[in-house]
Amino acid sequence: MDRFDAMQAFARVVETGSFTKAADTLHLSKTTVTQLVQQLEAHLRVRLLNRTTRKVKVTPDGAAYYDRVLRLLADMDDAETSLSGALASPRGRLRVDVPSPFASMILVPALPDFHAKYPDIQLHLGVSDRVVDLIDENVDCVVRGGEISKQSLVARHAADLPLAVYAAPSYLARAGHPDHPGELDLPHHRIVGFAGSRTRRVFPCIMHRGDESIEVQGRPALVVDDGNAYLAAGLAGIGALWMPSYMAQAHVAQGELIPLFADWQIDPMPMYVAFPQNRHISAKLRVFIDWLVELMAQRTPVVSRPRPGMHHATFPAV
Repeated sequence: MDRFDAMQAFARVVETGSFTKAADTLHLSKTTVTQLVQQLEAHLRVRLLNRTTRKVKVTPDGAAYYDRVLRLLADMDDAETSLSGALASPRGRLRVDVPSPFASMILVPALPDFHAKYPDIQLHLGVSDRVVDLIDENVDCVVRGGEISKQSLVARHAADLPLAVYAAPSYLARAGHPDHPGELDLPHHRIVGFAGSRTRRVFPCIMHRGDESIEVQGRPALVVDDGNAYLAAGLAGIGALWMPSYMAQAHVAQGELIPLFADWQIDPMPMYVAFPQNRHISAKLRVFIDWLVELMAQRTPVVSRPRPGMHHATFPAV
């Protein structure tokens, strides 16, 4: 038995709650993972996991051993990355999940710079606006907008995205140019709705001007859960939409989108890089997060923080 492989297999089973999921994330067969854990239990002479047909549950001894295994694996990674060569050139596979517009407009175009600096890091990029379970899917980090409320995640603040309301000229020609945000709630106006993949609730737009605030719900002609589709619907003139300004910048310059309500503001949306709280930050993850934060500071600079008591929601591309 390779004790290192066995400890890795055991840790992944605890984290995913499944031998099958652990095997998938480790790129091993379920039989191999099962055998490794069984061999580890035989070596320790302790039952680490209780198995039923429906789930796997860690025993009290297994929970205590899991905590020590995490420290051992982290120490081993530290020992390897403390070598001058490893620090100078971190290597290995890194799984990252980012929203689709952020990937296509900011991250992917900048990756040649990252690969020039770190040629031995292989990025596996998940591109979606869905909620990702970092533990079950063995994802190293995610980029998301809006406040991170999950206690199991550590979030590093990277930027505050300016937001605004836009519409295509074709939509304005058909529905008229609204002068006040509240007009978007009138029957002859339509919006493109962006809904969270988990709640399916369409996010409203809260705007303020001086001491005046208004929440716009709008009448969705179309509801999507993907940022690229959201932008495409706005460009097609399906309805008005509110989104991060970086998504609209090029289209505004080309006359394909028109900014609305110039004297009104939407509170900026915080953007975070998040990773599991109990996951050791490897050298490759550390350099990627540092590089990503620097990239976002250049492309989506931090702006003034929201006023106390103001609401902010999650929008696409974050």
